Amino acid sequence: MRFIPDLEKLSSLTAKIRKLKRSIGFVPTMGALHAGHLSLINKARKENDIVVVSIFVNPVQFGPGEDFKKYPRSLKRDIEFCRRMGVDFVFLPNKNDMYPQGYSTFVNVENLSDVLCGVNRPGHFRGVATVVAKLLNIIHPDILYLGQKDAQQAVIISRMIKDLNFSVKVKILPTIRQKDGLALSSRNAYLSKKERSGAVVLFKALQLAEVLISSGQRNSNRIISRMKQLIEKNKLAKIDYIAIVDQSQLKEIKKVEPGCLICLAVRIGKTRLIDNIVVGYA
Repeated sequence: MRFIPDLEKLSSLTAKIRKLKRSIGFVPTMGALHAGHLSLINKARKENDIVVVSIFVNPVQFGPGEDFKKYPRSLKRDIEFCRRMGVDFVFLPNKNDMYPQGYSTFVNVENLSDVLCGVNRPGHFRGVATVVAKLLNIIHPDILYLGQKDAQQAVIISRMIKDLNFSVKVKILPTIRQKDGLALSSRNAYLSKKERSGAVVLFKALQLAEVLISSGQRNSNRIISRMKQLIEKNKLAKIDYIAIVDQSQLKEIKKVEPGCLICLAVRIGKTRLIDNIVVGYA
């Protein structure tokens, strides 16, 4: 395994790999790696000759007052994690190389970026799209691996790739959960023991939605109302949003249908958590 901080060096290496007709799988991360990242890396390892993992806490996707400075960082542990998983290259760019003085170009995926999480995190997805576009241009992978847990992010990146004609295939893998259903997230590290126990309410609300749908309920507003009632019983929880949307445009729908997305963001204490499920009834 090689650690590469230099943008041009990695770009040169991946160009040589492509000339040899060897496939490259890429997993972008902000570090604090967990079993969710493991599933992406494992899939990339099985399907590609070379696996690249980036570790970069991207400053331009954090807004004022957000947790950039305290975002979990565990580089030594992350590197060992990648070594065990058989990663070939760990890309460790620094902020000044990614965004040098005078940097002024950003990617904004309109309409998809200002709904759901974008309402209370203005500019967040512009930062996400920008850094992923830069990473794709540096690495030129064959396949990009993303997690379903960050559903809106996956939709936005997929749209950017299609609209800007990037020659990369996107694979979105299922959310990895702990035994009680809590979706794995680097931000779970912020939770106190009491908050951690309460955080499972997000998954319980999604499970309630599944039960209602399986019993024949299709009215989105009624499903959301029941989910709110459940969450509001938890005194630690404050709802940011609950929405039922189509997966392509992220537009709210009145009637639940197969393939739509039920998503929510909830603050447990000071920690903002997100989760979602894709409706799959026949």
